[in-house]
Amino acid sequence: MHRLDKDTSGIVLMSHNRKAHAFVATQFEARTTQKSYVAEVWGRIEGEEGLIDLPLAIDPDNKPRHHVDFEQGKSAQTRWQVIERRVNTTRVRLFPLTGRTHQLRVHMKALGHVILGDEFYADGEALSAASRLLLHAEQLTFRRPDSSDVTFTSPVPF
Repeated sequence: MHRLDKDTSGIVLMSHNRKAHAFVATQFEARTTQKSYVAEVWGRIEGEEGLIDLPLAIDPDNKPRHHVDFEQGKSAQTRWQVIERRVNTTRVRLFPLTGRTHQLRVHMKALGHVILGDEFYADGEALSAASRLLLHAEQLTFRRPDSSDVTFTSPVPF
């Protein structure tokens, strides 16, 4: 029904049949589903919440990486909210309003706070601070064919 980056943990939605797939797929396309992720990022983020509105495109010189591109990029928005500040890191909840490849990873890098353990976008201490990408698909809400909303959650493993 949707995709997660290979190293992202958490909820993956699969359909039981074609009718259900079509019904929910239109919600992903229309951006009416609600998704939240939790990430541990390098550094201490200032402020409590915000909106990142930066266009993204594949980086032609570093495929499959993506980057902010104001000329060729596609619109991408992510809301963020601080959960907890630690000594060298910040735990944030991320709400993608669009669904671009590597969106959360590139948007956090653009803020100057890469996700820990991110082999594509982190380096140095931020890369070595975790043995895996600390990005988790925590919650997904969508409408069922009977018009009721359903929410799935997955506990954060880090």
